[in-house]
Amino acid sequence: MKAIQAFKLAAGTMLVAASLHVYAQTAASAPAAAPAAAAPTAAPTDAAQAQVKQSKADLKKAKAANRALSRKVRGALAKDKNISVANITVRAKDGAIVLQGTVPEQAQVDHATEVAKGVAGVTSVKNALTIRPVGT
Repeated sequence: MKAIQAFKLAAGTMLVAASLHVYAQTAASAPAAAPAAAAPTAAPTDAAQAQVKQSKADLKKAKAANRALSRKVRGALAKDKNISVANITVRAKDGAIVLQGTVPEQAQVDHATEVAKGVAGVTSVKNALTIRPVGT
């Protein structure tokens, strides 16, 4: 028998032997507090379930609103002929906009910020655009 196979067999045997003591425990020797403590968490109340469902619904609404605002800002940037939006990413969270990516000129960086601020629903704009000349 090869050494690695012998090692695998020995390790497996030790795992089985170590786990047998778990099944040997009787109900009398089990801690009495564990089942009592587990009972309240095992069945959540209807109010807790409703609250979880409500929070999930709120998260979905917030994500949808963020996506819609991102699309509005991206659309406004695309309509402006002075900005190249090919390498611009727009991220939105609760009205705060982050512009990321590259543009060929500094003037486009400044103008993109102004265009984004002009979109309804935008509360703040963080401009993380960098300048990368065309062809590099």
